[in-house]
Amino acid sequence: MEGKGQLRSDLEALRMDRAEQASPPPRRGRARRSRRPVWIAAGALALGIAVWLLLGGRARPVTLARVSAGDPAAAADVPVLSAAGYIVPADKIVEIGSRVPGRVARFLVEEGDRVTAGQALVELDARPYQHALDEAEARLAGARARVALARQELSRGRNLKEREYLSPEELDKRTNEEQGASAALAEAEAAVERAKLDLDDTVLRAPTAGIVLAKLKDAGEIAVPGGFAGSGDLVRLANMQDVRAEVDVNESDLGRIRMGQRAEVTPDAFPDLRLAAAVVKLDPQVDRQKGTLKIEVKLAAPDPRLLPDMSARVSFLGDATASGQTGPVVQLPSAAVRRGVDGRTYVWTVADGRAHKVFVRTAGLVGEDVRVVDGLTGGEEVVVGDPPEDDGERVAPRP
Repeated sequence: MEGKGQLRSDLEALRMDRAEQASPPPRRGRARRSRRPVWIAAGALALGIAVWLLLGGRARPVTLARVSAGDPAAAADVPVLSAAGYIVPADKIVEIGSRVPGRVARFLVEEGDRVTAGQALVELDARPYQHALDEAEARLAGARARVALARQELSRGRNLKEREYLSPEELDKRTNEEQGASAALAEAEAAVERAKLDLDDTVLRAPTAGIVLAKLKDAGEIAVPGGFAGSGDLVRLANMQDVRAEVDVNESDLGRIRMGQRAEVTPDAFPDLRLAAAVVKLDPQVDRQKGTLKIEVKLAAPDPRLLPDMSARVSFLGDATASGQTGPVVQLPSAAVRRGVDGRTYVWTVADGRAHKVFVRTAGLVGEDVRVVDGLTGGEEVVVGDPPEDDGERVAPRP
């Protein structure tokens, strides 16, 4: 019995209270794990603040330049528009051909020679035309003799008629013979003049002063008047006394061009050469495909260095009085001018530490600067070099 009682007491000692099982004591490890999300959230917030301070809070460094404004009286010699074109003669290209057929005897000029008006260029074989002239002159001599005889017969007939020794019918006959001989004489004289003209046309002469561009046949070949597609031409000549430059100007720039406007022509082959010119022709029709208008400027004086189809740049000069401009002439560095995908021109201006996109209208180069006729008034600061990314972005002058 004592053994059973001892066993029961031992079992009671090992039994746990239900209350203790329902609420076990807290553990340190679980409490430490419960604080970990708080620290992660705080770190993410701190990282976000740092990124914002780095990207949004710091101003972008940029290089600035100031827009200048000058006296409008100086605009008279400032280019308002520049365009690339070509040197052309006023009479274009002259193709010189023979009026009479014949064999080419010799050329009197070479390609590249400069000739004067009336100068001989080509000689044809003149022997057939000299023979024709000799025959015509012989016929003319016979016609003159017949006319002289007919007039003598008519004069004697009139004397005889007055003395009634000649019938009226016979006098009429002598009158008709004299008139026929006179008509034959006139025909013979015209034949001589025609033969002289043909003989003279065996020498081809320059219709105007110019430069020989090409010889289209060789000595010994047959020259044929006219011909298909210019096949009868012998010499190609360009008149370089009246020289012009021809350019295509966009429709949007036509408001800056007018008849008589002063211009300056600079051949690409001679970049230091500045030739005075003036607008003399505006084509009456715009090229629909290119959206341009052909404009010609006439050089004030020809230059012997100029050749047809030589490339050149034409600068149309401003005129403050003609354009009515009274405000300042605004200029800024060309590196500040940019062009968008839509073709519009703009600059980045800076005010109160912020960059702003401003659309402008330009009017050609002035040295290294660009002239602005709309959008800026002068005194603004503009960005040159690397531009901002967004309108209103914070910027700071680059040290």
